[in-house]
Amino acid sequence: MTTNTERPTLPDRLSIDPKSPYFVEAIFEHDVGIRFNDKVRSDVSEYCVSEGWIMVAAGKAVDRRGNPLLIKIRGKVEVFYIDA
Repeated sequence: MTTNTERPTLPDRLSIDPKSPYFVEAIFEHDVGIRFNDKVRSDVSEYCVSEGWIMVAAGKAVDRRGNPLLIKIRGKVEVFYIDA
């Protein structure tokens, strides 16, 4: 746990994949919550608030590199820091 109480501003778009251009390591030093259509989701791989979508794994399906196949779901997206 970091002793710094300052948290970076949550971006409009964020991904958990380190190879993605939307990956921000400083954000993941804190717990981030995602509310999608008024329900908290913990299985989100990527989100975009302005466009209103999240990407989640499509079951147990994987691509040829072993990464989960992702599907895009549209709706109301809200992101927030989880207070510990």
